[in-house]
Formats: sequence, C-alpha cells, structure tokens
Amino acid sequence: MIGGLLEFDTDLFLSIHRGLANNFFDWLMPLMRNRYFWAPLYLFIIIFCIREYKKQGVYIVGFLLLTFAIGDLTASRIIKPLAGRLRPCNDLSLAEDIIHRVGCGSGYSFPSAHATNHFAIAVFLIMVFYGRWKPILPIGIFWAVIISFSQIYVGVHYPVDVMCGAILGTMIGFFTSKLYKKTQQQL
Repeated sequence: MIGGLLEFDTDLFLSIHRGLANNFFDWLMPLMRNRYFWAPLYLFIIIFCIREYKKQGVYIVGFLLLTFAIGDLTASRIIKPLAGRLRPCNDLSLAEDIIHRVGCGSGYSFPSAHATNHFAIAVFLIMVFYGRWKPILPIGIFWAVIISFSQIYVGVHYPVDVMCGAILGTMIGFFTSKLYKKTQQQL
C-alpha cells in the first residue's frame, strides 16, 4: 500500500513538474516560493494590524509569529528528520526527470515547511478577520495554495509533502487562532 502511494505521488509530481512546464510558470513559480517576494505583504500585515487595531494588533502580530514558529518547528525540526524523505530533486532515481528551476537544498522533503507555514498563517488570518472581511477566505486560501503548488512545480517537494504540510498548517492555524480568541476574551 505504501509503495502504491509513493508511486502515485511520484507520478503526480512528474505530471506537475514536467507536464505543466511552460515559460510563464518557469518565471512565476520560483517567485511564488521566494520569501523576499512576499516580504512587502508580511510588512503590510504587520503595519496594518498595529495601525488599525493598536494593542490588539500587537497581539495579532505576536500570535502570527507564534503560528509561524510552531509550524516551522513542527515541520522542519521535528517531522522532517523523523520522516527522512529525500526531496525529489535529490532523488537519484529521478535525476533524468528533474528540471532544475531553483536550488534544491539539502534538507528533507516531508512535510513541506512552506505549505505548513503558509497554510498556518492563512488559516490564522482567516479565523481572526473573516467576521470583518469575508474576502480574506478566498484570498488567504489562494495565497497558501499558490505557494504550496510552486514547491511541486519547481521540483523541491512531492504532492503528498505539500498536502500533509497544508493539513498540518491548517490545524496549527486553527489552534493558534482559537488560542488568540481565548486570550482576547480574557483581556
């Protein structure tokens, strides 16, 4: 059963990584996974929260940082070393099939920390702001999905890595948003 899942995962990876290859995605997807590309958005969120919500905004930013820290710690420091799954771009059996669009990195693949972190942040923001601003739901999900998808397209993660990272991040974002709301009720 595990062998069948891994084979399906590899086939799906190749159908995305090679099958969807085009010049536009070759330009766009490396940007979508680049933290510096998103730095203005992160800065905007911080400034917006503090400016619009004052003290509560500081708490929101603090919980956003906590959400990111829990996601990154869980995915990168705990699960990845335990799972020990090679990135597809480091897998010698795929060497002939990989298109090198970005540096591969030496870390492990499962789960995707990009997917974990961005789904955690997106879900946290959705849970905090949805009551005041409904468009955050599709915008937040699209943002997390495009970053996660780009990880597969550039060749650094398998689809299952991204899917499990998204699930893990969703749970973390849900948990920290509940913790934030509970904290706000006590203030």
